[in-house]
Amino acid sequence: MWFLYEATGNEKWKTEADKFSRFLTPLSVNKANDHDLGFQILNSFGNGFRLTGNNEYKQIILKTADTLATLFNPKVGTIQSWPYNKMGGHNTIIDNMMNLELLFWASKNGGSHKLYEIAVRHAETTMQNHFRSDFTSYHVIIYNPETGKKIKGQTAQGYSDKSMWARGQAWGIYGFTMVYRETKDPKFLDFAHKIARVYLDKLPADLIPYWDFNAPNIPNEPKDASAAAIVASALLELSTFTENPTLKKEYETKAVLMLKELSRNYLSKEANSALLLHSTGHKPAGSEIDCSIVYADYYYLEALLRLKEL
Repeated sequence: MWFLYEATGNEKWKTEADKFSRFLTPLSVNKANDHDLGFQILNSFGNGFRLTGNNEYKQIILKTADTLATLFNPKVGTIQSWPYNKMGGHNTIIDNMMNLELLFWASKNGGSHKLYEIAVRHAETTMQNHFRSDFTSYHVIIYNPETGKKIKGQTAQGYSDKSMWARGQAWGIYGFTMVYRETKDPKFLDFAHKIARVYLDKLPADLIPYWDFNAPNIPNEPKDASAAAIVASALLELSTFTENPTLKKEYETKAVLMLKELSRNYLSKEANSALLLHSTGHKPAGSEIDCSIVYADYYYLEALLRLKEL
């Protein structure tokens, strides 16, 4: 809704965006139940503050960043993702990269510098432990909470512990691109290029991934429009940091082709509360298969706005 307000200037969307953002206010004062606070608060109140300058929004964002930081384990070097289901240790999922932007934002807008340090440490630890030698991502890493030692890599929403879950790789590409933007440390940019390369090289012809690149019944497997939208948005930003003209052109061209394919064949044509169809949430649990999912719409709109700006 904030993106629709930004795109159209229509006050209707601003009113609705404010109303629905405010439902999330308790997250800024309650104990952290999971890592998703960055998604929930920066994508709502963060966009609201960016577009309106409302100081009330800013205070909510800053409080929530402090709440997210309570899940950080300095012995491990990451923010715990699911405190309610430890899975045999301190768990961190690749999705958590997306929540670091909240900490970066807060550290620059009145919050503690420690928030910046936590975000950088989390990104460094994830870069070291969350990826296989071929730069494909695990979904979950389990650490010993006392020693910080990595115990194992596994999946929750992917096909197997050894497979490349499409949205997980997408979170990584977007996340490390964002971390480079916030730190300007070239190691994060280099890593974003490497994990983008393996994703792009394994895509099917229409550039919309199956829910897992190693799912056993491709091409008779569900697609994941959400992963495509996330990567399209990430590639548009990554292209702006890319000096190699051939690579820059590839990122821009493929991002546009992804958005064209989503717009042609994945947009809902009927009355629907969502924009995009055909995302896959959690196939192993039989949940959200061939569905509309809110974050698919969010990153689709973000990508369109980034494309417009470019």
